[in-house]
Amino acid sequence: MTSSGVRREASPAAPATGPRIRPASRREDLVTVLFGACLTAGAISDGWAHSNVIETIEGFFTPWHGLLYAGFAATAAWTFWLAYQRRGDAPRWWRDGWPAGYGVGAVGAVGFLLAGLADLTWHETLGVEVGLDASFSPSHLLLDASAVLLVTSPLRSWWASGQGGLRSATGVASLTLGVMAPSILLTYASALLTLAPTRAIGGPGAQQAAVLGVDAYLLTTLVLVGPFLLAHRRRAVPGTGAALVAGVALFDMAMYEFPTPQVWAALGAVCGAGLADALLLRLDAVRGSDAALRLPVAGALLAGLVVAGHLTGLALTEGVGWTPEVYTGVVTLAALLGALLGGLAGRPVARPAPVG
Repeated sequence: MTSSGVRREASPAAPATGPRIRPASRREDLVTVLFGACLTAGAISDGWAHSNVIETIEGFFTPWHGLLYAGFAATAAWTFWLAYQRRGDAPRWWRDGWPAGYGVGAVGAVGFLLAGLADLTWHETLGVEVGLDASFSPSHLLLDASAVLLVTSPLRSWWASGQGGLRSATGVASLTLGVMAPSILLTYASALLTLAPTRAIGGPGAQQAAVLGVDAYLLTTLVLVGPFLLAHRRRAVPGTGAALVAGVALFDMAMYEFPTPQVWAALGAVCGAGLADALLLRLDAVRGSDAALRLPVAGALLAGLVVAGHLTGLALTEGVGWTPEVYTGVVTLAALLGALLGGLAGRPVARPAPVG
C-alpha cells in the first residue's frame, strides 16, 4: 500500500531462462547437408532396386539398405554430436543442448531408428514390397516422415539465424533434401514421370488416363509449391524453385533409369522454375518484400511455369495428344492452385484495435 492508499501490483518476476546454446554454424549446417545427401542417395538406390531388380531382393539385408542406413547413421550421429559438443553450456545436453532447429532433427533420428526396426520386422515376416505396396507400407511411411525431420535441421537453423548470403545455400539445400525424401513414395503419381499428355483423349479409358494425368500435375504442384512458399515468405533466394524441381526430378529419373522423354520434360520443368525464380526476384526488387499478394503471385508463377515447361518438354520430344483446352487448362489450374497456396501461406494482416 502506498502513501496515497493505492495498492501497487508486484512486478512480475523475470522468466527463467534456459542455458545459452550456441547456434549451429554455417560449416556445421553444411556437414549436416552433406550427410543428409548421403542418406537421400541411399534412398534413391533403394528405390531404384525396388523398381528394377526386385526379383533379386531377398529380405532386409541388401546393399541398398546398407547405403540408406549408413547415411542415416552418419546424419544421426552428427546431429547428436552437435548437442554433445555444447554440454559445457547445457550439462543435460540430451535435453537442452540442441542448436536451433536440431531438436526436431533428433526426434526424426529416433523415429527413423524405430521405423527401421519395424521395417526389418516387416521384411523378414511379410517379404519385400513391390509397386504400390512399397509406397504404402507403414514402416516406409514412418521412415520417410522421420527422414524429412532429420534432413531439414539446417533449414530450421537457417530460419532461426535470420541470415542470408551463403547461409541461404545450406538452407535451400536442406529444403530440397526434405522435399526429395517423400518423392520415393509418390512416384506412382508424379507429373515428372507421366506420359499422359502425349496420348490423345479418345477411345475407351483415354479420358480416365487424362484425368489421372491432370491429378498428377496437381499433386506435384502441392509437393513443390508448398515448401517453396515456406522459404519464399521469409526471403527470396535465387534458385530455390529450380533446386526443388531439380531435386525431385533427379529422384524420379534415377528410380527409372532416366527415361528419355521424361528427362527432357523434367529439364523443361526445371527451366520453368528457374524463370519463375528470376521473375520473383525482379518483382521483389521492384515491389518490395511486403507487397500485396506477393505469395499468391509467387505460387501462381512457380506452379504455372513448371507445368508449362514440363508440357513443352514433352511436346518437343513425344508430342502432346491432349486438346488445347486440356493442356492450357491444366497450366491454368496449377497456377490457380499455386495462388491459393500462396494465399494460405501469407501472414495475417494486423487490424488496428477499435477506438472507444
